[in-house]
Amino acid sequence: MRWGHLPLAGESGANELSDAAVRAGPAREGVGPLITAIVAVVGALALAAVIGWLLTRRAGDVRATDPKTSSDVDTSDLGLSSSGPTVVHFSASWCGPCTQVRRVVDQVCGDLSGVAHVEIDMDENPSAAGRLSVLSLPTTFIFDADGRQRYRAAGVPKADDLRSALAPLLA
Repeated sequence: MRWGHLPLAGESGANELSDAAVRAGPAREGVGPLITAIVAVVGALALAAVIGWLLTRRAGDVRATDPKTSSDVDTSDLGLSSSGPTVVHFSASWCGPCTQVRRVVDQVCGDLSGVAHVEIDMDENPSAAGRLSVLSLPTTFIFDADGRQRYRAAGVPKADDLRSALAPLLA
């Protein structure tokens, strides 16, 4: 066989080449789709992890709200304290993280005198949840003594963040 020349049928070495090609063919055909499938699965998992991180990175952050826009909301049936700030959190019996919020809020309200705590079951009072635009559980609000919404947190807030938000309202 000459260099750079493929043997034709009937030439010496033609059968060895075609036998080798037949043996290598199916093994090579399966490798491409397998690698593609593995890369697709790894890519999908990486994308899901990034999306999950983006969706939960602000969970539990206590964010200030504009008291002017929240003063239009009727809060008369929420049981807010008129002598100091009130922490209101919406929960439900089926909400797992709501028990964590209850512990954190109870701890903070116990540490800071003059702070009231109201827990509202969303299933029992859906109208209050609707007025305050509660879209997920748990959701926590901080109202000042005048009944204006000052802070809001979706998710489980950190105790230090609640204390920091409540401190100026107690002064």
